[in-house]
Amino acid sequence: MAKQNTVFKDAYNRTLRLIEDTDQLPSEPDLGANLAVSRTTVRAILSRLGDEGLIVWDKRSKTVLRRPLPGDYFPDEETNSLSEIIERSFMRRILAGGAQPGMQINELELARDIGIGTTAVREFLIRFSRFGLIEKRPNSHWVLKGFTREFALELTEVREMFELRSALSFVHLVEEHPAWAELRAIEEQHHALLADIDNRYTEFSELDERFHLMVQKASSNRFIIDFYDIISIVFHYHYQWNKTNARARNQRALEEHLDYIKALFSRDPAEVEVTCRRHLKSARETLLQSIQEIA
Repeated sequence: MAKQNTVFKDAYNRTLRLIEDTDQLPSEPDLGANLAVSRTTVRAILSRLGDEGLIVWDKRSKTVLRRPLPGDYFPDEETNSLSEIIERSFMRRILAGGAQPGMQINELELARDIGIGTTAVREFLIRFSRFGLIEKRPNSHWVLKGFTREFALELTEVREMFELRSALSFVHLVEEHPAWAELRAIEEQHHALLADIDNRYTEFSELDERFHLMVQKASSNRFIIDFYDIISIVFHYHYQWNKTNARARNQRALEEHLDYIKALFSRDPAEVEVTCRRHLKSARETLLQSIQEIA
């Protein structure tokens, strides 16, 4: 269950939300389809629900005994959304294969590794394929077309347009907007990471993803936010395949983030544009170095 732990916890929490409003859970196949997980995971969920006194599970009958309490749920920090779980497993598989063009990805194997149904994996791959990184082949196979220099340049060009637009929207958020408190918390996390950079520099990619997503959300533009999925996947994982000078590179990026954050707090559009462009230029350079390295 260790490999499937986050899948299990996420699906378990979603099952608890189901039994808040019903007295009978559906059949195992229907529950598996609803949660997009395998039958093995469904049975593990039902077993735990029974052990916790939430249901009586007798063959096909799954009668709800009580409504879930807050303590029945796994904490949010222990769960990931299904799309995050699939994304992580997908990129781990690509990185293990060297991210080489022509590499094959089998959706059945990927689903089996994660412990979920193939439908959710297929939906993720179809969504991912619209950016031209992977291509569908017959019999549930996909082929990686490769992280080329051309792809990286096109991606960074769009990223820079979108992020600059989002950053300039950020400075116009009202004082009481929750994004300001979130930005303050992220600033503190940057300082903590810098203070222990020798031991924690590998944690930067997670913080980088969180920070840039928060900025993008300020745009309130569904297309910008949706496009950030592909941006975050590529920029997040390139830190893992490019090991060259990782500590120094991540320290520099943290310092650039802090300048960028300071500019956002200043609400000075000119300063925001300068710091945003400076950081995105550095990010483009390191991505291009990564692409060259795996080529």
